[in-house]
Amino acid sequence: MLLGEDRAARRVLLVCMAAGATTLLDQAVLNIAVPSMRHSLGAGAADVQWIVAGYSLAFGLALVPGGSLGDLHGRKRFFLAGVAVFLLAGVTAATGGGPGTVIAARLVQGAAAGLVNSQVIGTIQDVFHGVDRGRALGLYAVTGGVAAALGPPLGGVLVAGLGPETGWRYCLLLSAPCAVLTLFLAARWLPPPRRTARNSRLDVLGLALACGCTLTLMVPFIRTPDSGGAALLWAAAVAALACAFTVHQRLRLRGGRVPLVHPALASSRPYMLGTAVAMAQFGSSIAASLVLTVFLQDGLGLSALLTAAVSLPSAIAMGVSSALAWRLVRRIGPRTVNAGLTLGVCAAVGGAVAALLAPSGALPILLAVTQLLSGAAGGLSVSPNQTQVLQHAPAEAAGVGGGILQMAQRIAAAVCVSAVTAVYLHSASGPTGDSAPRAAYALASCVCAGLLAAALVLSRLRGAAPAPRSPRAEFPSLRSPRDDRHHDDRSPQER
Repeated sequence: MLLGEDRAARRVLLVCMAAGATTLLDQAVLNIAVPSMRHSLGAGAADVQWIVAGYSLAFGLALVPGGSLGDLHGRKRFFLAGVAVFLLAGVTAATGGGPGTVIAARLVQGAAAGLVNSQVIGTIQDVFHGVDRGRALGLYAVTGGVAAALGPPLGGVLVAGLGPETGWRYCLLLSAPCAVLTLFLAARWLPPPRRTARNSRLDVLGLALACGCTLTLMVPFIRTPDSGGAALLWAAAVAALACAFTVHQRLRLRGGRVPLVHPALASSRPYMLGTAVAMAQFGSSIAASLVLTVFLQDGLGLSALLTAAVSLPSAIAMGVSSALAWRLVRRIGPRTVNAGLTLGVCAAVGGAVAALLAPSGALPILLAVTQLLSGAAGGLSVSPNQTQVLQHAPAEAAGVGGGILQMAQRIAAAVCVSAVTAVYLHSASGPTGDSAPRAAYALASCVCAGLLAAALVLSRLRGAAPAPRSPRAEFPSLRSPRDDRHHDDRSPQER
């Protein structure tokens, strides 16, 4: 039976899964409502990018400080506070009368979601061990992935049924009942607050430098530089902040203080490569979903309901392939991630080819097929990759390893959404008709395919790194309780 016979542990996992589903559903469901929201609010392209990308950015930047606060003061109170703020900010965004209000509310909501999910990661690390920890992390990843895939179809139904003027507002309110239920279950079932760290101080300067570097990296994609000199200035600013962050981390380490990025994580090649794989995969997935929605509605003139029908196969395929992925892992081990990424590249390239060559009547059907392949690819790669990455995180940095993994994914999502959406919007502003949007969608799909191809290369490089001897060692969820009784988690130095 999953997670043994511990009923309390299963309840904790249910709360964690509900939190992951609520926060990811909120982001995904908005994608399909972007065109109607843009017209209703009179928002510009930069406003739309901040509404969508700002959520991921705030989410990612809140993960590490949220995890540190949970370590110091107990996780339950921050979990409950985060869900409550998430709920209130969602209601504010849904009732906002202008782009500025919606942007501000989405930033607050993203930060609250990051605070909640950092407590989820810490709670799983605290409550589950060995086999159960691997399974819990896998279920958490799958739940979030399926919720993200279900968002566009649900959003399409709401916009089609309630109309474009109010439908997008109800899309933002869709997560409210889920948040209320999560808040109720968390108050009853999460373990009482307890401190897991005694003398841990947050690296505030390191976090500020990381935030500044990310914002500086995002701005050129949201507001195109006026000249080549301005672009070089932005690049120099990013490089300077990155260098300052690196120097600060080394100085903090030499001074005997814990840096933002734990040195044990930075020295683990499989962990760093796996995190880079997760960043490219997650960023590509979120950006591709948003661009597809805008292309189908603004470019081809499809209704929100038909757009939802094109997106639905992705959700179905991801749910099925996520459930079957571990059977493939038993056969080919970590190469399952490579197989999923390869399929994702093929799906993205197929979407680009279909946009350029297919007749208008057949294009939605062909894009639905590519979405089916894309969902299957995500199911094969997301959860196995996350489990593999966290397995390579050293024992002394297991908690912060999960926080940095999610933070990296969210920052990648913010940057990729800004960049890929900018590529589409600038390319689509051509002559009238559907030729310019088709070419723009093909170009954006090729960018997403390039991101997945880079992830595939990194994943293969990780496979060349020293690894456990068998898939059962690589993926803790494959080990049986008997294996776990004989498994020694200590490092060679400790033994």
